[in-house]
Amino acid sequence: MNRKEIYEGKLQMDYFSDSYLKFEEDFYRYSALGEPLTTLTDDILRAMAMSQRNYFKLSKRHSKDGRDHYFYFTVQFSKTEEGVRKFIYLREFSDKYGKIES
Repeated sequence: MNRKEIYEGKLQMDYFSDSYLKFEEDFYRYSALGEPLTTLTDDILRAMAMSQRNYFKLSKRHSKDGRDHYFYFTVQFSKTEEGVRKFIYLREFSDKYGKIES
C-alpha cells in the first residue's frame, strides 16, 4: 500500500466554510503557480499529513512577491470516523516564525 492509498478519504477540508474561502483568497493572493487550488488540495493535505505538520510552505520561487509564505491550519480528528482528519485554515504568515503579512 502506498502513501496515497493510506490517506485516501482520510484528509478533508470543509470547502463550504469561511475558513476555506479565506484560505483560497490568501493562496491566490500569493501564488504564482497558475493552477487552480482545487487541483492542489489533495497534494497539500497529503504533504502536511506525511510530514506531521499543520502548515505548508509556498516557496518564494512560486510566489508573486518572491517571498516564502506559510499557510497554517488546525487539525481536528473525527470522533465518528477512525483516522479522518479535518484541516481548518487559520492564516498565512510571511515567515515560519509568525511574522504576519499585512
